[in-house]
Amino acid sequence: MGDLFGDDFITITDEDGKEYELEVLCSVEYQGSTYLGVCPAGSEEDEELEVSVLKVTEEDGEELLVAVTDEDELSAVYDLLLNDYEADEDDEEA
Repeated sequence: MGDLFGDDFITITDEDGKEYELEVLCSVEYQGSTYLGVCPAGSEEDEELEVSVLKVTEEDGEELLVAVTDEDELSAVYDLLLNDYEADEDDEEA
């Protein structure tokens, strides 16, 4: 995985060596795996958020984040992430 800046920000590096700073919006467990809902760091609140779903996997003892390509898995996880994110937003407003 990338270097952690704090509880909500990570840096990932793609296969070409390009680095991306992402804000972790929330995480959920689904069928024994952990998934993160992330968006580009520094996104403005009035912008429409472009949320990506990444799956935490392990390879050779190292945690990696991979894109979810299965449409059914992506849909189920996205719904869970959306519900979790909305619940967190409601808690902050209370």
